[in-house]
Amino acid sequence: MRHRTGSHTSEPTPELSASPPGCDVVTVPARQGLEAVDLLRLSANDVGPVLHDRADDSLAFLVPPGTADAWDVPGSRCTRPCGADPAPHTAWLVPPHTDTAVTDPAVLRAALGAAARTLELADGIGPDEEELDG
Repeated sequence: MRHRTGSHTSEPTPELSASPPGCDVVTVPARQGLEAVDLLRLSANDVGPVLHDRADDSLAFLVPPGTADAWDVPGSRCTRPCGADPAPHTAWLVPPHTDTAVTDPAVLRAALGAAARTLELADGIGPDEEELDG
């Protein structure tokens, strides 16, 4: 993973700075979220701050205020708790930075869809159970 300075990190950073004020938060399962982060970084490096919640095994993408009003992506939820300090069991996977304050909801929606399809395909790869029995 690349940190905002360009250096490589393998773990979320424990920076506990407050998230940008006035934003909404899209929460997804960690596996789908990690795939989406990779897709966003590979496509245009257009990913805003992302929190990793180890207790809930989820990722939270910061998005513009008002996103929760129309968010309807299956397997995710969008809420308005943004602006508070992260909980003790969370760490910044992508820390707040000045380049991209929040992730564009349309871009995130597309990345989450692509991530879900990728994971579905990956989970389906391998020998059929019938082949293993026979």
